[in-house]
Amino acid sequence: MPERPRPVRPGDAATLLVYREGRRGPEVVMGRRSDKAKFKPGVYVFPGGRLERADSAVRPLTPLAPHIPSRLAVGGSEVRARALALAAIRETFEESGLIVGAPGDHGHTTHPSWATMRARGFAPALDTLAYLGRAITPSVQPIRFHARFFAVDARHAHGELGGDSELSDLRWVPFSQVETLEVMPVTLLMLQSLQQYLASPAAHRSAFLSFQHRKRTLQWI
Repeated sequence: MPERPRPVRPGDAATLLVYREGRRGPEVVMGRRSDKAKFKPGVYVFPGGRLERADSAVRPLTPLAPHIPSRLAVGGSEVRARALALAAIRETFEESGLIVGAPGDHGHTTHPSWATMRARGFAPALDTLAYLGRAITPSVQPIRFHARFFAVDARHAHGELGGDSELSDLRWVPFSQVETLEVMPVTLLMLQSLQQYLASPAAHRSAFLSFQHRKRTLQWI
């Protein structure tokens, strides 16, 4: 009997849900992944992507809320926790054109996205982020991520929707219409977490979605 291939180690990733109160109720930024994308082509997602080395070198204006780093499964590393939050902000800028932060200087970097944000006079402010949860792609998948999900009020985002065209049909989607789109289950889960956070920030618990022996496990922590 042939041996099963060893599971691919999941790569660290981060996603940001940018939300606001719209004319039709609360809404969130979403876009459609390319049909040629290697991971989940054609589905609607929130802006997000892989953690990059340059994210660790950026100096945010303000730190994450004290309770967040311990929930990110980073072995107690505040540096790693900060880098994941910064990755969510960078990916959001790249994919949506929105800069999440405030006027300031986050330091010199050769990374084009961070350099552009600095040139526009903005630096990331991590105290504006809420933490919604994390999810690990099933071990049977050839491409895997350990994704952390954050949220931010659009009042802390600057610019107009545009981005690098990685996401098409980029737009504000009412919460009530997200489930009518082609989305992954984790997308609906993190939207649910955001709704719970908005209803009662003090009582909010973050979601943790994982798969053990192909069985879906969901915890609220």
